[in-house]
Amino acid sequence: MHCQGCHAPDGAGAGDIPEMKGHVGYFLETQAGREYLVRVPGSATSALGDSDLADVLNWIITEFSGDSVGDNFEPYSRAEVGRLRQHPLNEVEQYRVELLDQLSALSQESTQ
Repeated sequence: MHCQGCHAPDGAGAGDIPEMKGHVGYFLETQAGREYLVRVPGSATSALGDSDLADVLNWIITEFSGDSVGDNFEPYSRAEVGRLRQHPLNEVEQYRVELLDQLSALSQESTQ
């Protein structure tokens, strides 16, 4: 199963699966968020090679982020993906909740 198995081909989420469209770029605001996108099971355990997975993640960022990604986006490299996917997340939901709390706090700090 690849990304669309949970997020659908258009990046929409279903049920507890978050929508990527217009939101996925926010994860790149922290190193933990950047790592999260590689370490989720659909990425980390994908049959895709590291280079192909990096290409897919970069495509997702450019196609689905909209205004949520900054101009300083650094594309994923094969080496980065290879290193990060060695540590897949087991508790995805809890990790995502904690990460979203961090991102929310950053957002509030930047508006003050």
